[in-house]
Amino acid sequence: MIATPNFNYITPDEYLEMEEKSPGKHEYINGYVYAMAGANDPHVTIALNMAFIIRNHLRGSNCRVYMSDMKARIDSLNRFYYPDVMVTCDPRDTQSQNQKRFPKLIIEVLSKSTEGFDRGDKFADYQQLESLEEYVLVNTKRQRLDCFRKENGRWFLETYPEEMENFQLSSINFEGKFIDLYEDVSF
Repeated sequence: MIATPNFNYITPDEYLEMEEKSPGKHEYINGYVYAMAGANDPHVTIALNMAFIIRNHLRGSNCRVYMSDMKARIDSLNRFYYPDVMVTCDPRDTQSQNQKRFPKLIIEVLSKSTEGFDRGDKFADYQQLESLEEYVLVNTKRQRLDCFRKENGRWFLETYPEEMENFQLSSINFEGKFIDLYEDVSF
């Protein structure tokens, strides 16, 4: 959730060092640091529910589920983002404790202030991750998921509207229920 840019150029190593000591979170885009705004109750509840149901599904596998405090690193673009939920199954991601480079699934819970960025430039940036198979946008105003899936190098959209009871996350072979994803969320 990008809020305020800091216009002093810094290197990725300087960013990582600063972020380790910072009380707040910042995203990093090509040398510039952006403070992240806080999230509201529906956003946090949906992200927690999603991480919980995915974690239960992946228990015992070689995959790990991370929430919004873990950075996704995009080396080719010199970017660091904090996805709301991220899944990696790549053993190379065990080598770093504070960033992951090889996610297969990234989920962003939409907010009014970030929806355009999440659908546009951030998605374009995430597409540079060769390991990424699926990018999911979760609506906070009503029950709806937009799942972008990579097939043969191309991205396709599958939408799950509120009329449907279930949704699929094919990258992790998972079928979820809207009732579980939106538990305790008031619209």
